Amino acid sequence: MNVRIDRFYSALVLGSLGALLLGGCLALPKNSDAISLGPRPFYLLDQLREGPLRTQLEACRSGPFRKARFSIGHRGAPLQFPEHTPASYRAAARMGAGTLECDVTFTRDQRLVCRHAQCDLATTTNILETPLAERCTEPFAPARMNPGTGEIETPAHARCCTSDFTWEELQTLDAKMDAFDPRATKASEFVRGTVPWRTDLYSSGERMISHAESIRLFHSLGTAMTPELKAPDVSMPFGGSYTRADYARAIIDEYRQAEIPPSDVYLQSFELSVHREWAKFAPEYARYAILGTGPSPDGRLPSIAELKALKQSGIRTLAPPVPMLLALNGEGEIVATEYAKRVREAGLEIVVWTLERSGRIQDERVEGGVADFYLGSVLPVLGNDGDIYRVIHALHEQVGVRAIFSDWPATVTYYANCMGLE
Repeated sequence: MNVRIDRFYSALVLGSLGALLLGGCLALPKNSDAISLGPRPFYLLDQLREGPLRTQLEACRSGPFRKARFSIGHRGAPLQFPEHTPASYRAAARMGAGTLECDVTFTRDQRLVCRHAQCDLATTTNILETPLAERCTEPFAPARMNPGTGEIETPAHARCCTSDFTWEELQTLDAKMDAFDPRATKASEFVRGTVPWRTDLYSSGERMISHAESIRLFHSLGTAMTPELKAPDVSMPFGGSYTRADYARAIIDEYRQAEIPPSDVYLQSFELSVHREWAKFAPEYARYAILGTGPSPDGRLPSIAELKALKQSGIRTLAPPVPMLLALNGEGEIVATEYAKRVREAGLEIVVWTLERSGRIQDERVEGGVADFYLGSVLPVLGNDGDIYRVIHALHEQVGVRAIFSDWPATVTYYANCMGLE
């Protein structure tokens, strides 16, 4: 090539590259709709045993991929990112989660914030390493060890609640992966303890987010929203005047103020009384609400008549955990439970929690254990990490779930795109 022409093209290429580097890829808006699933869905697919499901999923490797409301970012993407933080939510949206979850609780000055539990600050933030630690409901107490055996007699403990502090004070904290060391003898040791299959790589000073901020963020990311009202861990009415009804209504008020359409908001609560309050105060939002549910302490299943009565009361969607929906038949096949069949016969829809929360599946075990809450009912037939697709497939085909909460929504997004699910 002519030297002068060669230099011209070199300058052109380098100039264009420099513009991209300096401009941060100017062709893409800040909140691009481009979906990037990352390597994990493909890593899992490589491990999935040969068969019709793998063949079907293999056909989707080249994409393109899009958001799907079938894929819900459970607290964001907490398999790797500290939960309920902007970074965690953005990661989940980039992975195609069409719905993002903010668990909602309140501060001392009655601001609504995204926290999985009102009193989890000791394990989800650096509060014990700050001056605020002295004002926790229960300040740090070191572990007591048996001097002879080295076994824990009393685990290390601290209880720090959002209601102990104002929103301004909470904004000074750094979020971290939800974890603690029960053997800790110092607060600096207590805040460590992340399990090996998660990571502290992205615990880099992200702050907490308020419920109102989550609404603005989710709207900018183009996702639906599923706030869960968390049961208060303090006596109500709080401060003598803040009632449960005030709390339930405050959540609605923030969606109304932000002018979010009811069809984009899936309110959640495990308490029927809260759903009744929402139905009275905001029927346009309540019609999309989700009633969370868990295993009955006595193992009793609700009858179809009881479930139909629940629907007649205004409940349209239930959210049980995976073990309530999947079981193994005599041939070792993953099938819908009797509970799942009754719920569908009653005409109720199902949203399920939570996938990719249990660690790695190896040798028919989850992280060295023979039992697991989230996958326990089907664990005996799961051989490796790729079998998470078999669980997703059974939830879709056998149970007919409407959506799946996941700690790493890319996997569910991949499946949803392959199956043409919205």
